[in-house]
Amino acid sequence: MSLDPALRSRIDALLQQHRVVLFMKGVPGAPQCGFSAKATGILDGLGVPFHGVNVLADQDIREGIKAYGNWPTIPQLYVAGELIGGSDIIEGLLNSGELHGLLDLAPPDRSVPQIGITPAAADAIRSAMADADPSLALHLSVDSRFNAQFALKPAQGNEIVAEAAGIRVLFDLASAPRAKGIEIDWVDDVRGAGLTIRNPNAPPAVKSLSVQDLHDRIIAGTIDVIDVRPADARAIAPFPQPHDVLDEDSRERLEALPKDLPIAFLCHHGNSSRQAAEHFRQLGFHDISNVEGGIDAWSLHVDPRVPRY
Repeated sequence: MSLDPALRSRIDALLQQHRVVLFMKGVPGAPQCGFSAKATGILDGLGVPFHGVNVLADQDIREGIKAYGNWPTIPQLYVAGELIGGSDIIEGLLNSGELHGLLDLAPPDRSVPQIGITPAAADAIRSAMADADPSLALHLSVDSRFNAQFALKPAQGNEIVAEAAGIRVLFDLASAPRAKGIEIDWVDDVRGAGLTIRNPNAPPAVKSLSVQDLHDRIIAGTIDVIDVRPADARAIAPFPQPHDVLDEDSRERLEALPKDLPIAFLCHHGNSSRQAAEHFRQLGFHDISNVEGGIDAWSLHVDPRVPRY
């Protein structure tokens, strides 16, 4: 398709404003297809701030970006105005180490992670692999959310190989640093039988924070607040204390904040804010809280001057 000059100018402007742009389905914190989730997971895992463009919210961009770079599928990653490719190419560049160079990152850590496998887990793995095709290898991926998944598939040659209890485990370049110190065990209890993984690298869970405690910490100056509500909701019931807002214009700046900064996320009732808090936890932030009950609880228990809606 031919590209309308006005639409081309819109895309040009996006690429000039942001060094790393991902045209995707959904938004960075909530991708709406598996390929977009893979791409955002890789970028999040590398700690790279990027600007996400939700093509589902803009049909002109959804079709126009395909013509712009002569690339037929979504997602599409651009770096410094240059098309890199879709999720499979991004993954391939990650595993070869080339993606680090494109993103001006230090060379990937190729050190072998020290892992632990209990005798019971090793026996279970050997039993499961006894009848497997000998050309297949045991891979363990650890995504940016520190979810771990085993798979039997051919080795590509660029994996990092760790060994424990006589079991060889292959990791891709993104998973290996996240896997340092993991302990693989076999459990058989009321929940069922299976392998379990304890990962000491996973960031602490999102904490629950009451509005009363939030008030005290704001007064003490020991926490930053981010309001994730849309603009119309913020206009109805503005949060009366110092805070920032999370939107498309502020996302990159907020995601680049120091990872040890104490942050509390606020919304209407505490649901959307928990999703945002989980997203920032996955980016490596260590001191994240969700304000339970949101602005509605603040109005009820702290400041009744704030309108309820």
